[in-house]
Amino acid sequence: MSLNVDSAAVAFTFKGGMLPMTVMELSSADPERIRLQLAGKLTQSPAFFQHTPVVLSVEKLDEPHLALERICAVCRDHKLLPVAVRGGSEPVRQSAWALGLGWFPPVEEGRGRVLESVRNSPVHEVTPEETTLSAAESPALATRLYRGTVRSGQQVSAAEGDLVVIGAVNAGAEVLAAGSIHVYGALRGRALAGIHGNTQAGIYCRELEAELLSVAGNYKRLEDIDSQLLGRPAEVHFAKEQLEIKPLG
Repeated sequence: MSLNVDSAAVAFTFKGGMLPMTVMELSSADPERIRLQLAGKLTQSPAFFQHTPVVLSVEKLDEPHLALERICAVCRDHKLLPVAVRGGSEPVRQSAWALGLGWFPPVEEGRGRVLESVRNSPVHEVTPEETTLSAAESPALATRLYRGTVRSGQQVSAAEGDLVVIGAVNAGAEVLAAGSIHVYGALRGRALAGIHGNTQAGIYCRELEAELLSVAGNYKRLEDIDSQLLGRPAEVHFAKEQLEIKPLG
């Protein structure tokens, strides 16, 4: 008997992936306090609240019986779509599942996953001349140097340190790093720095046209970026609880 599967009969396939996802880190379990703050955020950044998927992080809360259903309802009222919960006790996990949400372990337990890269390449010791796009330097365990254009549909990652791209990042491509990201070319795709929560990471590029920018889970889309910064060298940092984008140099 043949073990080959007729491709016409295959309805789906499972594929691993790394999707940009906003984490909403709760420091209060009071749905009304959350509602008031979301209302203020909606006024400040209406473009962000367009059915954005979010992961609710409850790691800072000591609430075994969290009012998770009410919190989710508050989020949906403000056009946020909770898709999963991170952390919490066993009752919180069971509540998440009962509401049709996914559940992730606390970030300390979930950091072991290694990101897939476009191709396996050795880690290079990069000279200061290659890496310095600004005076600011962030500590890196290991720096990955990628030469060439990152094309649409490709993903290049540095799971343990900084990523340096000598080339452009096209629209539809994605670059990720545990540390900072330096792009010596046009950045038109998605750039996610500090993917393990490093708020000191940054993004530096020669030409900013990014579809999405993220530092430690805090992100902005292209439509949220000041049009005066587009097409110019720029740097991105997390400061004062939000992403700060400014001209490079």
